[in-house]
Amino acid sequence: MANKGPQVGMANKGPSYGMSRVVQDKIDKKYDAEVEDLLVQWIVAQCGSGVGKPESGKLGFQDWLKDGCVLSELINSLHKDNKPIKKIASSSMAFKQMEQISQFLTAAESYGVIKTDMFQTVDLWEGKDLAAVQRTLMSLGSVAVTKDDANYRGDPNWFFKKAQENRREFTDDQLKAGKGVIGLQMGSNKGASQTGMSYGATRQIQ
Repeated sequence: MANKGPQVGMANKGPSYGMSRVVQDKIDKKYDAEVEDLLVQWIVAQCGSGVGKPESGKLGFQDWLKDGCVLSELINSLHKDNKPIKKIASSSMAFKQMEQISQFLTAAESYGVIKTDMFQTVDLWEGKDLAAVQRTLMSLGSVAVTKDDANYRGDPNWFFKKAQENRREFTDDQLKAGKGVIGLQMGSNKGASQTGMSYGATRQIQ
């Protein structure tokens, strides 16, 4: 018999079929190798060489972060005092690894990463959406640069500064005046005259 060569698609998770394969392929295409390089540079600069470096590529990136320890070191390094994660312990047990990731996610949200930018534990641990992991870490970097509290390490140009919230205090009279202006705008169709507009025949009510 002729040798057919290695079987394609026999990864350790097994092949995906039908719509799930299509969806997974689309998700995979969002993963960015350049973003990976940037994030690795930042995490090593932020945490120190003790966190090591991943093998290049998506699977290497996942394996590096999968037990949650590097992520926990990262979020702790952004706090001078009162570190959010008190215990960082590497474990081979799945539930311990997922627990460590979950602690990072809670701390990242408290730090300022918005909920819509957060990945889910399975996105990293099961490799379901590593692009979402990248998005969370990019958002974390942006929050860190924006805070400008001397805890960020690395090139500040790696991340965009987030727009600062401009809080203003208004008096009751100012608020009432504002509502009046909005009401006028709505009634005049944003300043346009309603003259000449046709709304069709009016219904005769018997």
